[in-house]
Amino acid sequence: MSVLVGLIVMLGMLVIVPAGLRLADAPELDHIRRWWPLFAAPGAVSLWLPRGTPATVLALCYGLGAALLALHTLPRIARRDGPLRSAATAPAEIALLTALATPAVAATALVAERAGRPLFGFGLGILALTVPHFHFAGFAAALVSGLVSRVADSRAGRFAALSVPLGTLLVLIGYFIGDWAELAGAVVLTAGMWTVALLTWRTVRPAHRDRTTRLLLAVSAAVLALTMVLALSWALGEATGLPHPGLLWMAATHGVGNALGFALCSVLAWRRLTHRTDNQGRTR
Repeated sequence: MSVLVGLIVMLGMLVIVPAGLRLADAPELDHIRRWWPLFAAPGAVSLWLPRGTPATVLALCYGLGAALLALHTLPRIARRDGPLRSAATAPAEIALLTALATPAVAATALVAERAGRPLFGFGLGILALTVPHFHFAGFAAALVSGLVSRVADSRAGRFAALSVPLGTLLVLIGYFIGDWAELAGAVVLTAGMWTVALLTWRTVRPAHRDRTTRLLLAVSAAVLALTMVLALSWALGEATGLPHPGLLWMAATHGVGNALGFALCSVLAWRRLTHRTDNQGRTR
């Protein structure tokens, strides 16, 4: 696994996922969030070892944590009085459920890649890039789209919260059935992420006076507008044979931009918003 990809994945494992779980407004996730470093640290170490048994065992530790996180979706789905039962709250809940499930996809690819074994016909290079993709285009994108949907309670907000999970699912399906399905997923995901960016810029950002928070939100929105163009161009080129950026270029531009400019800035901004809201609640 390249140094660049390894660093991006470490950011997702050690920072984005646990920080994102704090924002989920789901008390039942507090326990796994507190234990998350015990799963993420071995996974991070596995990135820097040669492929083989030690790296695979450490990756499996991360896979266990990701599986436990994914299992939290089941009781939320089964709740008769849960958010899924209301048309108003279902889109944000679907986005959250997607966020909880996607690290398991990333962990599955990580275990196979660290073991040096192709999985479902995918080579080690694709598996290595699948790991960051489902941390950022999966977990972070779905989580933030749900948060935006809660604040921007509108058709656009609900569209964002639904299209990001749908686009993520279509991209995953496209891995198995072909480039055109992956292109369809990229189109849907891009539409959702552009909507997230627009709502962040026009609705979430202006509602807050704190300059640092506004700057973080502005950067996250602006970066999405650019990085998703790259995602579309890559998917279109793969499906049609038109010239398009290579995987290394995509990792250095789209990958780094989404990891630092979108995911990290978004999580930091929403953490500040949540912390400020909590403080105001205590003051009252």
